[in-house]
Amino acid sequence: MEELEQLGEHVRQWRILLGLSQELAAERADISLPTWRRIERGEPGVKMASFMSAASVLGLAPRLIGATDPLETDLGKLRAPLLGRQRARRRDA
Repeated sequence: MEELEQLGEHVRQWRILLGLSQELAAERADISLPTWRRIERGEPGVKMASFMSAASVLGLAPRLIGATDPLETDLGKLRAPLLGRQRARRRDA
């Protein structure tokens, strides 16, 4: 997936900008070096917890969480009352 590869490349670039080796970054994230390398290659199948550990080491976790907050968008603000429902309405096929 192109998006995963781009995300992995961004992780790699942030690591380099921060002056961290892959080994040190993986150690700080408490993940294995092969897992860190898989993240940087954008391989599917990496656990979200591992990815978020990597993001935390790079100082990206708050930005990722903010970027996915629906209430930070016009659509999310408009449809915020829907979030109080237990279930979404079923669409008729």
